[in-house]
Amino acid sequence: MMLAVIGVGLLAGVLGAILGLGGGVVVVPALEFVLPRFGQEISISQAIAASQVGVLAVGLSGAAAYLQQGLVRARTGYLLSPYTIVGGALGSFLGLVLPARAVATVFSLLLLYSAYNLLRGLRRIEVAREPSPLVPPAMTFAGVMSGLLGIGGGTVQVPVLNLMQGMPIRQAIATSTFIMGLTAVGNALVYQAGGLLDFRLAAGVAFGVLIGAKLGAGLQSRIPAARLKLFFSLLLIYTALSLLWKYWGQG
Repeated sequence: MMLAVIGVGLLAGVLGAILGLGGGVVVVPALEFVLPRFGQEISISQAIAASQVGVLAVGLSGAAAYLQQGLVRARTGYLLSPYTIVGGALGSFLGLVLPARAVATVFSLLLLYSAYNLLRGLRRIEVAREPSPLVPPAMTFAGVMSGLLGIGGGTVQVPVLNLMQGMPIRQAIATSTFIMGLTAVGNALVYQAGGLLDFRLAAGVAFGVLIGAKLGAGLQSRIPAARLKLFFSLLLIYTALSLLWKYWGQG
């Protein structure tokens, strides 16, 4: 079973670093779908708690690689991270009290909306512009979703930085990775206090993620920006539909 958990973390780390995610879009549904095959039932809240540690691992490993490549806009990251940290604490608390079906539904709708925004902007020319006044509240919302869903917030942060602020997709991904590591620390502490964090499970995820994130950061520079957006969108749509089917399609 632990090898399967590490494998989930490895895949999440590669995709997370490439796409600017915390890997939660892979970890959360994968743990729910894979672990029962090994005789271990897990709730979505427990999967989210373990994913928070994976998000932290992606943030540390991926951001270090992106900083070396000069892709992280550190000043922007430091200015926006307080919004995601506060939002993350609130979202983590909601994750402790909301029903699993409600959390899964919010997760799915968020993924579909983010995919729509990225596909809509697929052909737009990326130009620098002044940040929109809506960026801080949008980043706070990203923090809430990070804490609630264990996704790192990249599904919101990357489209916000790219579409609302005009940041090139590669820099948006790198900066999102930088921010999510800071946000995940507080999120993990809230879930640990709530008794939902399985340290053995989280350690397996984090180990795989650390290796995968290092590989993913190196691969990201070789993939065209338009292809990154398309791949990101398809991944979000597939994950959303899988979760909706699990919690609504099967009664």
